[in-house]
Amino acid sequence: MSSVTELSFDLSNIPLIALNVNVRKKLGLFLNPRNTVAADWMSIAEIMGFSYLEIKNYEDSQNPTRKILEDWQARCPDAKVGKLLSILEEADRKDVVEDLRHLIEEDCRKYLNWQKEPPLQVPEVDSCVPRTPERSRITLEDDPDGGMPELFDAFICYCQSDFTFVKEMIQQLEQTEHKLKLCVFDRDVLPGSCVWTITSELIEKRCKRMVVVISDNYLDSDACDFQTKFALSLCPGARSKRLIPVVYKSMKKPFPSILRFLTVCDYTRPCTQAWFWVRLAKALSLP
Repeated sequence: MSSVTELSFDLSNIPLIALNVNVRKKLGLFLNPRNTVAADWMSIAEIMGFSYLEIKNYEDSQNPTRKILEDWQARCPDAKVGKLLSILEEADRKDVVEDLRHLIEEDCRKYLNWQKEPPLQVPEVDSCVPRTPERSRITLEDDPDGGMPELFDAFICYCQSDFTFVKEMIQQLEQTEHKLKLCVFDRDVLPGSCVWTITSELIEKRCKRMVVVISDNYLDSDACDFQTKFALSLCPGARSKRLIPVVYKSMKKPFPSILRFLTVCDYTRPCTQAWFWVRLAKALSLP
């Protein structure tokens, strides 16, 4: 049997976001079926620290393994690939580690290549210096001579069908007394570079926070899914209040479980609409 120590990477610092949909589906195939002999998803959830009531609620899910992985990733600072494999071994599911080892290594290799290099361990005042040439001069107002990059109060995560509301957000937060500076991809980013590289640079290095515009269409957007999970990996357990979910219209689909631990700014409630923009502006103005 393989063990975590035999993997070719040090996985202790690689966030769970590195595991793609294929690996998560295969984990579900191993863990979703109730098993009286081997540990199933309930045992894994218990080791992760979920309560009895939380585990009971997950029983109604079609894919409880996917749900516990998303929620664990959203609220636990230790939600790393290495920690997940250690939990599987603790539950005596070394067979899962053995069968998925190559897929896990491939996902982690892709993630590390995408990251290019580890996060810079430098003072905060210097943390916005682009790490590679491809991450410089990516917005309209970047210094053409490679000086200080353009910085923002918030990155706006949205899908194209919600852009009308994003334009209202620009008007309410940028063109009023709040005078915030928002990063709106379609308006502020220069074309011609890798969208994933640019997005990760903006979220991690250039923007203090991220506003996630939640809608039914958001749930079907691969770009929004990537941006949200990447931002969550930077602030485990929402300790830095980095993400702010915003709901601006009624939804038919369930609210994304990965964000359900965060306080929502709700524009759909008539009784609180008068305070909506002030509350959002205050949250984005925090240090």
